[in-house]
Amino acid sequence: MTLTVDGIAKRFGRFPALAGVSLEARDGEFLTLLGPSGSGKTTLLRVLAGLDKPDRGHVLLDGADFLAMSARERRVGLVFQQYALFRHMTVARNIAFGLDVRPASSRPHRSVIKQRVEELLALARIEGLGGRYPAQLSGGQRQRVAVARALAVEPQLLLLDEPFGALDTKVRKELRAELRRIHDATGVTTILVTHDQEEAMALADRVVLMNLGRIEQIGTPEELDASPASPFAFEFLGEVNRLPCQVVDGVALFDGFTAPTLGEERQAGQGEALFRPSDVRLDAAPTADGLPVRIVAMGGRGALRSVECQALSGHRVSAELPEHLAGQFEVGQRVKLTVRRVVAKVTNPSPAERPAPLAKSA
Repeated sequence: MTLTVDGIAKRFGRFPALAGVSLEARDGEFLTLLGPSGSGKTTLLRVLAGLDKPDRGHVLLDGADFLAMSARERRVGLVFQQYALFRHMTVARNIAFGLDVRPASSRPHRSVIKQRVEELLALARIEGLGGRYPAQLSGGQRQRVAVARALAVEPQLLLLDEPFGALDTKVRKELRAELRRIHDATGVTTILVTHDQEEAMALADRVVLMNLGRIEQIGTPEELDASPASPFAFEFLGEVNRLPCQVVDGVALFDGFTAPTLGEERQAGQGEALFRPSDVRLDAAPTADGLPVRIVAMGGRGALRSVECQALSGHRVSAELPEHLAGQFEVGQRVKLTVRRVVAKVTNPSPAERPAPLAKSA
């Protein structure tokens, strides 16, 4: 099963929630839609679920018009942040609901439904809770029920909208691992909406990074980390340092050193260099090349240590060093700093890069 999204656009009044989004979800893939609030990820999920109708664009399921299908025909399982369980029904009846309400001609026999519920209770690791009511469960248990209910109808597409948003950090991490286990056991194509970078990177086969209704980048977690396609991608996916620089021919020029730029930015001019603390290198040799800095703070324990440096200009830079390297430095020491790679954000293009001014009419 291949789901193809082609040029989907959706506006709410004057606000463009989606601006020509295109992507493909492969058979059995776990895809995450990641981005800040207002990036369009939930709107896209609602379009796929049949809850919103796009202004333009197409969605195809193995070549068939997915948007022309009714919600029932789409065979989509939905899981929301607030569980949406029926309080007056037991856990077992909540899970069975999607099967119980089918027309008599397509409704499974009662014994088949009961067996399916038992299988899903075991899959979600909530055996023995079938007779309880939602109010008698913890938040994590309720969300397991919601996932089991979505899977009961044997969906060809499972859609989850911030399913762990109402849970504490410990439970989120536990359920994150459980969701991936359930996905691997069922093989259902899954699309998860989240604003949590750690969650997206831990769960996804591929991540769809969204911003302002558009897709910034699609790739595996490793690809997004190693080769961010834009300054937004670099900033959103981790801690960054910022230093002023001059960009020329894909190279960022600093006071004392240069660094190659990542991504697709090829403009020349003045701007900012963005780089990870893990890409910073420190050298105590007086003859070393690099930006002169002074170490102003050190912290952390274990495999990695954080080192805070200050340049003569007053700019602060964070470094992240293995403990055996960090042990070579101390607070107050003057060292040379270099950077392995940067993403450049050109804010003042060189004159040749600027668009020509429009001619005034006579």
